[in-house]
Amino acid sequence: MQVISLLAHFDGQSIQLDQPYKLEPNTKLIVTILPEQPSEREAWLCLSRHQLNNAYSQDDEYSLDAIKTTNPDYLVN
Repeated sequence: MQVISLLAHFDGQSIQLDQPYKLEPNTKLIVTILPEQPSEREAWLCLSRHQLNNAYSQDDEYSLDAIKTTNPDYLVN
């Protein structure tokens, strides 16, 4: 028998194959537990949050000389 990978899940009581596959009795198996993967939306949100944190760091310090157009509503004390 050749080595093959099959998708499966644990239903709370037993391991269930996600697609039918004929297994002979006493077939040796290796079970790998995979960590829960975030949804695609959660992964994009995490990436966006990380990139925004990089772009707008609290450590950024800009002098007033860097301003090209001043805001007349901004008061400098």
